[in-house]
Amino acid sequence: MWYIWLILAGVFVIGEVLTSGFLIFWLALGSLIAMAVSFLTDSIIIQTTVFLISSVILILATKPLVRKFANTETVKTNVSSIIGKKGLVTKDINSINSTGQVRIDGELWSAIGENDMEIFKGTEVEVVEIKGVKVIVTPKK
Repeated sequence: MWYIWLILAGVFVIGEVLTSGFLIFWLALGSLIAMAVSFLTDSIIIQTTVFLISSVILILATKPLVRKFANTETVKTNVSSIIGKKGLVTKDINSINSTGQVRIDGELWSAIGENDMEIFKGTEVEVVEIKGVKVIVTPKK
């Protein structure tokens, strides 16, 4: 019966490689522990019980450790990373005519004033939203 536990451990390892979580690995270790027990007894009930108990203990014991080392902080990327950033108006913003431009972190963006307000060249602004390919800005306070 030991070879079945070894095959099952291999299947769990392959499953772990194919998924992004870190849960199936502990089932693989539980299978290996059950395999070791299979050398001591032929009882499938005892082996399965050892597999279940050892897997649950491993999952519960390591969950706080994984949480401690796992980076759960969400990193803003791409366009959403400029929300809240400061910029400088390089071309007067007229939301009615849909004209205006701001420089944010060295990049030029088409801009609209928040609540359709006009903002003049040289004004420091803050990005409050992104609508399509345009940033919605408000004068910096």
